[in-house]
Amino acid sequence: MPTHNQNEQNDMKHFPNHHLSRRGICTALMLAVIAGNNITSAGPIKSVGQMTFADANTVIIADWRAGEIHALQLPPAANAATRPFNLKNISTPIAHALHTRPEKIHFEDMAFRPGAELAYLTISVDQGDKAPRPALVSVAAAGKVEVVDLVKTPQTSVEIKSRPMADARFWRDVPEATYTVTDLVCYEGKLYVAGLSGESFASTLRVYDFPFTGVGTATSIEIYHAVHNQMETRAPIRKMAIVALNGEPTLVAAYTCTPLVTIPLKDLKDGAHITGKTIAELGWGSAPVDMVTFDVGQGPMVLLVNSHKSADLMTVSAIAEASAQPGLSTPIKWPSEPLLGLKSTPIPLAGIVQLSNENKDFFGGLRPDATSGAMELLSIRKGAFLRLSDFINEYDFADYKYAPTDTWHGVHQMLRTDEGYPDLARRAVLP
Repeated sequence: MPTHNQNEQNDMKHFPNHHLSRRGICTALMLAVIAGNNITSAGPIKSVGQMTFADANTVIIADWRAGEIHALQLPPAANAATRPFNLKNISTPIAHALHTRPEKIHFEDMAFRPGAELAYLTISVDQGDKAPRPALVSVAAAGKVEVVDLVKTPQTSVEIKSRPMADARFWRDVPEATYTVTDLVCYEGKLYVAGLSGESFASTLRVYDFPFTGVGTATSIEIYHAVHNQMETRAPIRKMAIVALNGEPTLVAAYTCTPLVTIPLKDLKDGAHITGKTIAELGWGSAPVDMVTFDVGQGPMVLLVNSHKSADLMTVSAIAEASAQPGLSTPIKWPSEPLLGLKSTPIPLAGIVQLSNENKDFFGGLRPDATSGAMELLSIRKGAFLRLSDFINEYDFADYKYAPTDTWHGVHQMLRTDEGYPDLARRAVLP
């Protein structure tokens, strides 16, 4: 996978590294809109949910209450050197910045601004009987929180047509409309939007030209779900990424409970109803949390983080090989054989509620502290896939001495330094 300059290596959420140079397409088009004075204040923004960066200065946010998607033009930010995040409580400083209490804020989504070493978070603030107040904040590695003014920030918007009915509910109190947008991916001048529609085939993939030019296209999607042993047309794609499979730009999509599906982009046509190819059943009883693509020198990979089980690591080459096969069409043998199709590598990233590409070296993850409940914002080194300071083991005793043949001492030095323990990293230096 080719690499480019540092700005391009600072990957955006869900954006394949091997297509980062194409991010310039979105950037150039946005600049053309700005030059033509076509950016106007849309709004008001009524809710904030799924988000992604189209380029270093443009963040895209889904607004299910307004039935719109907004592109906000942020002021330029200086490039910043890579610095790991080790913030054990961002709930309190974010609540202070928003003039509320930590228990009143709900974290919706997170994305890292390319090149800036800033995490941006969409936040809903509980207002009692009123609808939650939408907010967007940035957080730096040093812990500084800044609030983005959603009224004054220049923005353009596009309407989401054929949305779920406002009064429909899941489990009595979860509005179906909250699933209007479940994920966003910007790719080659287009915005791909997964979610629900108000049609009988509710699972929908919408595509908009970006910058926004008008009404987008909508394709309804059905898949075979090996756990349920049926074709499904309602449950939406939960997380997705776009990669090249055998030379074909393809959507890799994960659904709840957890089928993995491939959909060639060329099949997405307005008004069409298509069947995605189910290439794997990755485990029942869990929902996708985030999907990111990256490359640490071993070829492009896809990492799927899940709500109730280990994360799944897959190579793009393995996904391509599986996608070239007919696809799954028979059920799992529950509970003795719960997995089918493409094999993934289980990765110990339990407890993560949001994951994003921070830069070429790190993922950034949100997770609640098990004791206090405060939200942590932490860097996780790519290739290691863990925080060493989460565990107490043999290496951590003060009198432990690394043997001259130990192969882990260098990794331990690096991770301890990453995680803010340089004094402990010195213990891993061989005599």
